[in-house]
Amino acid sequence: MSVEVMQPESSAGLADPRVKPLKRMQAFALSLLVLAALGLVVSELMGGMGAWGWVRAFCEAAVVGALADWFAVVALFRRPMGLPIPHTAIIPSSKDRIADSLAVFVRDHFLDHESLLSKLSVFNPAARMGDWLTQPENVRKLTGSVRVLAQEALGMLDEHAVRRAIHDFVVTKVRAWDAAATGGDVLNLLTKDGRHHELLDGALMKFGEYLQDPDNKRKVAGMMVAYARKEWPKIIVAVNMVKSVDALADDFADRLANALIEEMSEALASPEHAVRVKYEAWLYSFVGRLKADAVLRGHINEIKEKAVQHPSVHDYVNGIWEEIRSALESELKSADSALVRHMEQGLLGLGNKLSQDEGLRAAINAHVLSAADKLADNLRTTVTGHISQTVKAWDDHQLVQQIELSVGRDLQFIRINGTVVGGAVGLALHALLVLVVPLLR
Repeated sequence: MSVEVMQPESSAGLADPRVKPLKRMQAFALSLLVLAALGLVVSELMGGMGAWGWVRAFCEAAVVGALADWFAVVALFRRPMGLPIPHTAIIPSSKDRIADSLAVFVRDHFLDHESLLSKLSVFNPAARMGDWLTQPENVRKLTGSVRVLAQEALGMLDEHAVRRAIHDFVVTKVRAWDAAATGGDVLNLLTKDGRHHELLDGALMKFGEYLQDPDNKRKVAGMMVAYARKEWPKIIVAVNMVKSVDALADDFADRLANALIEEMSEALASPEHAVRVKYEAWLYSFVGRLKADAVLRGHINEIKEKAVQHPSVHDYVNGIWEEIRSALESELKSADSALVRHMEQGLLGLGNKLSQDEGLRAAINAHVLSAADKLADNLRTTVTGHISQTVKAWDDHQLVQQIELSVGRDLQFIRINGTVVGGAVGLALHALLVLVVPLLR
């Protein structure tokens, strides 16, 4: 008859540090049973009278107590000696019920809704976070952890997917953009409070400066001569015999420039000048067409679509992510980068604000409690279900082995106590029979 509670079979079980202490306690309990059995045999051989009667009484009761408690301990985990005795192998046969009971116990005693919220309220998370963030060393550690996580996250990103997402986002937004309407809004803004006249004034002054430049006058004269020689070669030959055509062109270009400058000066000086009136009428008409002329709006959107489909635009959009990633990697690699400094300053500022602003702390605590209130019921259901399903999924042998390794050593004291207490009860009963009963006769 085997009296060992467990015989670990797997290499993992042999490697478990709890195995040896358990086996030592099992051996000790077994040795007491063996000693009690030997004492019973020896006392019986010696006739069981006198002092041996007391030994026999002790050993007999000790053997009975040891065997009874061995049976009780073994019956928790398996069927003693493999016999189909009712109400044995209690743990493996009741695994599903134990799983549900354990899950309910954890739910009701560790995940109680009100208890969680009351403990969280006393914890005062906003104040603790503020106190923690006011310590520069804590902020540096937190920032360092964020830097590491951010670098790892960048490395894990699918570059092709990110570029495609950015490209699709930009192209979709540009295609959805009504360029004509935006142009009309911009021109409306430019015409507000007469700003369009300031634009015209600036353009006229720049054109006047261009005309007054001697180099530009020579260019205009050269263009006129070249055109005249191409269109009227014979006339130019005849004129050149009287006076140099180049000199005439220079003089004409100078006069033309002076005339244009004089006209622009009048336009600049007079709010009612014809140039201004025509410019304003054209501008307002064009703004109206941008908003109402379907043909013009269609042309503008066609230009926009061609720009969107141009390869250089695609290359630029695809390169946006490369620039963003390169900048982020550079900033995250340096512990003294602008990004890291801003992050540290922001966290320190948040810590100081939380330490000083009671209203902010109350608001954050209220949000935390509100979130925890919503999370608590889901957590109770999820954790309860997880515990129950996990225990039910365990193999019977593994379940028994893990429980035995956890509490089996302590259960051996039941066997030890059964041996010792049984022997003591045997002595008491023997004393009752030998010393008390004769007095009652």
